[in-house]
Parts: sequence; structure tokens; C-alpha cells
Amino acid sequence: MDDFSTPRQADILATARAQGKVNVDELATRFDVTPQTIRKDLNELCDRRLMTRVHGGAVIASGVENVAYEARRFIAQPEKRAIGEAAARLIPDNASLFINIGTTTEEVARALVQHEGLLVITNNLNVATLLYRQPKIEVVLAGGPVRRSDGALIGSSAVDFIKQFKVDYAVIGASAIDEDGALLDFDIREVRVSRAIIDNARKVMLVADRMKLERAAPIRIGHLSEVDVFVTDELRSQALRTLCRTDAVELVEVGRRD
Repeated sequence: MDDFSTPRQADILATARAQGKVNVDELATRFDVTPQTIRKDLNELCDRRLMTRVHGGAVIASGVENVAYEARRFIAQPEKRAIGEAAARLIPDNASLFINIGTTTEEVARALVQHEGLLVITNNLNVATLLYRQPKIEVVLAGGPVRRSDGALIGSSAVDFIKQFKVDYAVIGASAIDEDGALLDFDIREVRVSRAIIDNARKVMLVADRMKLERAAPIRIGHLSEVDVFVTDELRSQALRTLCRTDAVELVEVGRRD
């Protein structure tokens, strides 16, 4: 059982697990304490590797358990929306594409609604729901068991289904990106689907916000060198920036101001 300096720290951790992220000022108001007190709480939780500090607050820092999907929607939401819009601009009309599970890949789908002549193959029920009503977009949904937590179709049936296609673009996300370029996730069944998507696309587009570099996950999807285009809000890692140059990965930073 976790030991906390104050009951407040237990509440902060529970809130972060439910929402994905906590904000210093909001917590200070909620607990009627100073922002400095909350920062001290967060620093102690981070020292114990239960959380990771981000601008204005902190997020859960688990390397073995993912943050709840609905909570992830609220993490870096403006950045994900901008990434989705930028990625969608790189996809031409009359293209075929895979879109895998993820809150950022959903933003790509949301930004594709005005495209014409698309064939979208996905294992993401949320993506299918966003696009199936569009008369000029054909949606094909992979088969297999549905993961209740996020609407992902996973398992061997989904992998076999994906392998029947060869598409123009794969739009993929990742739960974490390691400093060495490894793309990581939490569920081996999801990883196998993502791997099949990468292997059966002519061009691979990774969409991920900078917070993915602050997280860890235990299962390897692949490597950044296998990606053709990396769309993010900002890439602060010089090692990954060098890797993009070395391996001819086109880097698109939607939040960078030169």
C-alpha cells in the first residue's frame, strides 16, 4: 500500500489517474492551499516516480500501465488537435490509409472529414464513428474483439484483416517514444496490429505530442527510422532530431516558431 506524507497526496494521485493530468492552480484552489504547497506535493510524488512533472502540473508516470483512454483525451488536447490538422493536410484526396487506435490519430480523422475519395481502414471504433457518415469517405473496420476501455479492435483477427491491404499511408500513434527512437506501447495485442499497419503501408506517418517523450512503456512497436513523416508539436530531443535527419524522417513541428 502507498505511503503518503499527507492524505492530500493520495487524492492528487487518484485525480491524476482518473484525469490523466493535474494542474497546480486547480489543485491549490481545490485543497485551499498555496501553489507552492501543491508543487511540493507533486515534487514528492515525482521523486517516488509515481508522477512526472509537466508545464503547470504533472501526469501519471507509469511505465507498465496506461492512463485511462478518456483521461488521455484531455492531455495536451490543443497540441493533439493541431497535430491532427497538420497531418491531415499531408494526406491528399483519393488516398488509401490505415488509422490505428489513439487520441491523436482520432484528431487526424476529425481533420479529414472534408477530404474526398478516401479509403480509411481502421481498428479504431472512434475513428469509424467520426468518418462513416461522410459520403465521400469509405470506411472499412477491422474485425476482432473490441477492447472496452478505448474501442480498439485487437488480436489476431485484426492483424490478419490488416494484412489483406496495401495502402498509401499509415497514420499511427505511440504511447511513448524512447530517446533511442524506439516506439513503445502497453498492450502486445495492440502492438501486433500497429506492426501490421506499418508493414502494409507505402508511407508511415507518426503523430505524437512531446509528452510521449516524457513517458515510458514496455513493448516495442518499432523504431522512428521506419517512419517517413513525424508530426509533433515540438521535438526537444536533440538525439531524436539527429535521428530524423540521419534516417530521412520528415519532421513537422506544429508548435515550433523559428
